[in-house]
Amino acid sequence: FRFVLKKHPNHFDTLHMLGLSEYQLGETEAAMRTIKRALMVDPQSEAAHSNLATVLLSLGKAADSLVSCETAIRLAPAFANAHYNHGNALFALGRFADAAASFRTAFALNPQFVDAFNNCGNALHKARQFAEAITCYDQVLALAPGHVLAYINRGAAYIELRKTDEAIADFDRAIALAPDHAGVWINRGEALLQRRYLDESLQSYDRAIELDPRSPEAWLGRANVLVLSRRVDEAKRACQEALAIDPNSVKALVQFGQCLAHQGDADAGIALFEQALLIDPCDDAAHANRIFTLDFSATASFAEHQAARADWWRAIGAVEAGARPAPVHDNELSPGRKLVVGYVGAEFKRCSAAYTYRSVLENHDKSRFEVICYSATTKTDEVTESFKQAADHWREIGQWPDDQLEACVRRDKIDILVDLFGHSADNRLRVFARKPAPVQVTAWGHATGTGMPVMDYLFSDPVAIPQEVRPLFAEQVFDLPCLIVAEPPRGDFRSPVPPVTQNGFMTYGVFNRVSKLSDVALALWSQLLASKSDARLVIKDHMLDDDETCRILRDRFARSGADLERISLLGSTSREQHLEAFAQIDVCLDPFPQGGGVSTWEALYMGVPVVTRMGRSVPTRAAAAILSATGLSDWIARDDQDYLAIASRPTKDHLQTLRQDLPELIQRRCGPLRYAKAVEDAYQQMWRQYCEAQLPNGGVIP
Repeated sequence: FRFVLKKHPNHFDTLHMLGLSEYQLGETEAAMRTIKRALMVDPQSEAAHSNLATVLLSLGKAADSLVSCETAIRLAPAFANAHYNHGNALFALGRFADAAASFRTAFALNPQFVDAFNNCGNALHKARQFAEAITCYDQVLALAPGHVLAYINRGAAYIELRKTDEAIADFDRAIALAPDHAGVWINRGEALLQRRYLDESLQSYDRAIELDPRSPEAWLGRANVLVLSRRVDEAKRACQEALAIDPNSVKALVQFGQCLAHQGDADAGIALFEQALLIDPCDDAAHANRIFTLDFSATASFAEHQAARADWWRAIGAVEAGARPAPVHDNELSPGRKLVVGYVGAEFKRCSAAYTYRSVLENHDKSRFEVICYSATTKTDEVTESFKQAADHWREIGQWPDDQLEACVRRDKIDILVDLFGHSADNRLRVFARKPAPVQVTAWGHATGTGMPVMDYLFSDPVAIPQEVRPLFAEQVFDLPCLIVAEPPRGDFRSPVPPVTQNGFMTYGVFNRVSKLSDVALALWSQLLASKSDARLVIKDHMLDDDETCRILRDRFARSGADLERISLLGSTSREQHLEAFAQIDVCLDPFPQGGGVSTWEALYMGVPVVTRMGRSVPTRAAAAILSATGLSDWIARDDQDYLAIASRPTKDHLQTLRQDLPELIQRRCGPLRYAKAVEDAYQQMWRQYCEAQLPNGGVIP
């Protein structure tokens, strides 16, 4: 080409072909200059403008690329390649819906344009139109059955739609075609992880690391599996590998923060989540983990907690709500009729959260309420079956996209939709943002507020959320007899006598997550042990199955000056064994800043009193709310010295009396029947208020 140009320096075809050759050889800057020279010779060449757009995009000049594409399209509106490049430029600029439109034009002009179909699918995926993206990938595979990227991309879309079986099948097909493609193994690991097939998922991520040790996604997938397998220290090392490769990886920062929070360093975790949000203010995982981990911060107040939720609403929830027309509901406006209540959750199984609301569902008056459960539970058990028995209708939503869940809620004519997730994992708050039901309530699962103006109510109580801080909440706080209750376990797990009467020394217990155990709490407990030279402390949590977590906890106690010989660490057990372990405990010590919820109820049902210190947020006041509701306000401390005094004062006789009387006291004040009735009364009051609000001029329904 250069030989020809010496004789004919303005030969358009030669300049154009030289520019393309330079681009193919990776000489991108030279290619840009050469094609621009060609266009000076023939500014009407749509092909040269389109090819210049490709070169400019590879140089990161998406806006300039877009201008070249628009020129090419103006010169030749039926030029499919120009529309394709136009779509690529729009994609690079983050205009995914517009990019999809350009790709559609390209394959409408050329129905065999495989790359246009594939890139249209990618744009639709980015626009969260996953079902439409799959249609594009289907077309790619119809035209090119061996297209590995189409299988990978379609599988990734299936993951977003929670159709993990289809995703795994696509990744297996891709592996058969390209067994050494690291990206396939990464995606396969994610799909298996979503199904909680932890061993197989870890094998997939490890294979990806073998193929590409520089892939941060592979290391982070490995870290995620290790956290769920309670191998937190190994997970931290995997996160550090990812951050060494990409220090600005939002996902790596979030994952590393999770590991630190799991091991009790909440503030370090929060700092990493906030660092991630500086990079990407719309990252859902960073927001959710920041919200959740603030529960464990010693300094976070009501205002900070609700500000974090408001940040999520502005970045994510409001965008979801604003992307659709204003919600319209045609439910019958009759306050006296039978109401349809929908419960949305993932914990309809054997876990602590389920024990806070199962009794509500089981005790619903079916003459007044129809109950529909929308279950995202991944692994079912006998508790799941009990929920199915309590519900009038059961919907398995684990693999439903948001559009499908929203449509089902509307089709079911739900009057009151209840969120059981809060901002915990796998939540469906994006669906609640669309307001598919007239009245929406968040309760029990997290019980700390969502920050969503479209969430009408939050169930709580006056101790957990005092009147003076309620203006900070997006929801209207509706008081129940207690923030949460827990159903009573079988009475035969309870020992009739406190252990101090037999062994002569006091045994304290902390049956809470290790992540709740702050250094301030550990220092106070060490001081308590020092003041009672024969006392013992038992700490129990499933994370203590991890040797490194145990070592870190012992080191933290040692720094507080505790006698480690008098501290026992217990790991995971069956629920029955967990309840039986309270027989070893005289008094439970509530951790702080975040206190116990279900763990507090379990101790009280087993006849074991709990000493707590009330803080400045819902998570720091949960145990105080429970103790107040059960008439044990004298076990709530004002400060550290009061905490020590309360923990030190119980006599053998007092503990014996409590061991005998507490279960009956709970039933009398906060029993399941009384609590369920209060919930039903709340639903009817909410519905009446909604009906009246729909009447002209604020009329009142008699």
